Amino acid sequence: MIHVDNIHKSFGDVRAVRGVSFEAPDGKITGLLGPNGAGKSTTLRVLYTVLKPDEGKASIDGQDVVEQSLEARRRTGALPHGAGLYPHLTARENIAYYATLCGLPRDTVDEKVDSIIDLLEIREFADRRTKGFSQGQRTKVALARSLVHDPQNVILDEPSNGLDVMATRSLRDLILKLKDAGRCVLFSSHVMQEVAALCDDIVIIAAGQVAIDDSADGIRERTGCDDLEDAFVEAIRMVEPE
Repeated sequence: MIHVDNIHKSFGDVRAVRGVSFEAPDGKITGLLGPNGAGKSTTLRVLYTVLKPDEGKASIDGQDVVEQSLEARRRTGALPHGAGLYPHLTARENIAYYATLCGLPRDTVDEKVDSIIDLLEIREFADRRTKGFSQGQRTKVALARSLVHDPQNVILDEPSNGLDVMATRSLRDLILKLKDAGRCVLFSSHVMQEVAALCDDIVIIAAGQVAIDDSADGIRERTGCDDLEDAFVEAIRMVEPE
């Protein structure tokens, strides 16, 4: 479970996050939505311990992301937006290196890497250097890297960005499998169709704060909009200045 309690984060005079609070429970898919600059990626970076909040707290399975950051990381698999790969390593080597960094016993690394390669169907290019990979191939390898240590909590920042139709369908199937396995899945997206198809709960952020936190049906009811995209726009209007 991921718990966020009134976090704030500023960069100089820019208040990126202004008191964001929500929960993402196990066995559910929670969507984090918002326009560009709303504070989504900053919030996610706090959760996977790249940034420290100025105020407030966040925890992963009860482990504080600041005070117990190493334990929080062990329980988390993160796919940042535009995650970089080591270009002169093969896909397999990238994944194995990350497995080692996550503390997996060396005698289990090869088996774990093989398993995730099969799960994400990347064996065809697993032993090629990642330099020159397509966007879809890079995303799949980065996702494999984030899942190789079998984390309970998975944080995905716009995971379908740049993927073709078939790769997107494969990604959606994987996210649903993670949910069915009882994992906590938190992801951001701009694709309303994707959000409507996958999410149990949706947190809409605007101007650095939570506009609405509810199910898709609940958001439609509260905004008076039948279409989720219209509901999204209406929710943003509730908190953004005219």
